[in-house]
Amino acid sequence: MSPDTRHHRGAHPADAELFHAYQLPKLRQAVRELSWLLSRSYQMTSALKLVGDRHGLRERQRLAVLRSSCSDESKERRRATLLPMNELNGQNVVVDGFNLIITIEAALSRGPLLRGADLCIRDLSSVHGSYRSVHETEHAINIIGEALQSMGVSSVFWLLDRPVSNSGRLASKIADLATRSGWPWKVDVVFNPDAMMMSSADVAITSDATVLDHVSRWTDLKSHLINRIGDAWLIDLSN
Repeated sequence: MSPDTRHHRGAHPADAELFHAYQLPKLRQAVRELSWLLSRSYQMTSALKLVGDRHGLRERQRLAVLRSSCSDESKERRRATLLPMNELNGQNVVVDGFNLIITIEAALSRGPLLRGADLCIRDLSSVHGSYRSVHETEHAINIIGEALQSMGVSSVFWLLDRPVSNSGRLASKIADLATRSGWPWKVDVVFNPDAMMMSSADVAITSDATVLDHVSRWTDLKSHLINRIGDAWLIDLSN
């Protein structure tokens, strides 16, 4: 496998065509159909193949549909456990580190972002066991920190996946920026951050579907940050 030499987390060369405006009705219909199948207990893999083949979707389009779809049950549960941003004052939050930072890096790099059926924002990036900082990494962390500080959160606990290479370097960068800015942050590199988030009483900051279906409370920081960034490429597949 060749090393990751990207300096930005921007768009794939084919994305302008794959997610052109004329493609969106087809993609939104695919999200509706996949969500309908998931609501009736179809398995994701077979359901995605059925929908993708029906609409002649390319690989990245299928990934976009997968990340944008969910069952009605999941959508309602996520709505019920969502804590509004204006209620974050004094709260302790736990952050899905890679999940949040990579999306904000992509937003700053004009990479495609997806608003899914549950209204969460997700990116099309893939870590695949290896993370590399890009030019926008420090800016992304600062944007996140300034937003959390302005909301008056009591504490911030960042979790990063130990099996992902360079997670220790990113943890050090986050901790250094927090110390420099006087933010009350703790950063840890652990083997299973998803399990820790799902068992935590703190407010979760993530858009990971599995985590969202199990946490007691979460907040949609990504949407708030994307609005602040302003010129992000947001593809609305929420129907």
